[in-house]
Order: sequence, then structure tokens, then C-alpha cells
Amino acid sequence: MSATDPIADMLTRLQNASRARHERVDVPGSRVKAAIADVLKQEGFIRSYKWLEEAFTRGAGHAKRRTLRIYLKFGQGRQPILSRAVRVSRPGRRRYVQTHAIPRILGGIGMAILSTPKGILSGAAARKAQVGGELLCYIS
Repeated sequence: MSATDPIADMLTRLQNASRARHERVDVPGSRVKAAIADVLKQEGFIRSYKWLEEAFTRGAGHAKRRTLRIYLKFGQGRQPILSRAVRVSRPGRRRYVQTHAIPRILGGIGMAILSTPKGILSGAAARKAQVGGELLCYIS
């Protein structure tokens, strides 16, 4: 799945690591995934994230593999803060919403993440900025 939908792969890894109560999870890095991780950090679903670079040899040259390490957040009794991550818009079926149609997840407990002309934003931030966009995922 990671080759055809890297965002879905990231969300699945986050959800599985959170349910297994791991402290951290590594995902192949990209700027979009880092932007999603930044929104998750701002909204309090993860503690932090950082970039890791690993040098490796490819054929005759050298290259760097960038990995995004995400540190998960847990509540009282080690209950995961991030319990569910659902990919909405996918490569085969894109889903776009206008400002007034941005969904509220679990009455505000969860959030939607959108790709907008102003960057990757949470649903609340997109409503405040009065922009719509591609509905990437729901987090609860």
C-alpha cells in the first residue's frame, strides 16, 4: 500500500503504533507527511516529530534516505490520544470540500485534515481562514 498511497500508509502506521502503545513510529519521509505531523502536533495528537537521515549506497553513487520519526502521545493509564485515523480522499477517488462543508469530527473531539491553497491545515484552521480543499483524513 505504501507505493500507491503513502499518506494512507503513514496513517495506518500511526494508528497501529498507537494501539500497540509504542513510544514512537518511523515512516518514510516527505514534505506532505511532515506537514500532516505538524498539524497533529499543533492539535495535541502527537508529542513531536523529527527528521532522520540515513546514508546508503545506490549503484555507483551515494544517497540519503529521509525518515520521519513521530513520537506518540498517551493519556492517563497509557490510553492512546490518537485512536483512529481514516483516509478520506485517496488516489482513486479525490474528495474536495468547500469551507461550509468541512466536517466536524465527534463534535470537535476529533479533526479533519485538509490540503488547501494555504497549505495543510486542520479543519478548524481551514474554517477560520475561510478556505476549502482536499479532505485528506479524519483523526480521532
